[in-house]
Amino acid sequence: MEYTSKTQIYQKVKKPLLERQRRARINKCLDTLKTLVAELRGDDGILRLDKAEMLESAVVFMRQQKINKENTEQQQQESAVMPLESFRNGYMNAVNEVSRVMASTPGMSVDLGKSVMTHLGRVYKNLQQFHEAQTMSPAESCADLSIHCKSAPLSPASSGYHSDCDSPAPSPMPMEEEKLWRPW
Repeated sequence: MEYTSKTQIYQKVKKPLLERQRRARINKCLDTLKTLVAELRGDDGILRLDKAEMLESAVVFMRQQKINKENTEQQQQESAVMPLESFRNGYMNAVNEVSRVMASTPGMSVDLGKSVMTHLGRVYKNLQQFHEAQTMSPAESCADLSIHCKSAPLSPASSGYHSDCDSPAPSPMPMEEEKLWRPW
């Protein structure tokens, strides 16, 4: 039986050989996938499934892994934000408590109150700027900080009275009478 053309040779000899090789590659990859999924799931039950069931099981497993990864990333982002918000709330509560204690302390001078609240405000502002600089690109950070430095109030408990001035220290006042510092 002699073949007369290249097409006949291809159809009778080469095509079946190429198809067997392709199927062998597919089967080898399916076996590898089956083994990997069994190892990752910790369940050898997948090894007894036929090819279609194994592929379906692998797809389900990969979808679960993707969902788990997305949930983990979301939790990491939320946990990164949560401590910062918790710290800010705690800091503001502490500042308010300091303000309340100074206001209720007999003989507390206005200058000391201004100085303490200005200091607390500057520390708070510096912490905010540091956090913003950490979360922005360098170009955004420089441009944004120059805007915030000019417009942000100095005190987190600012009432418009004691710490919105630009002076680092309170100006000396004549001691005509002892004044009490009040946060309002």
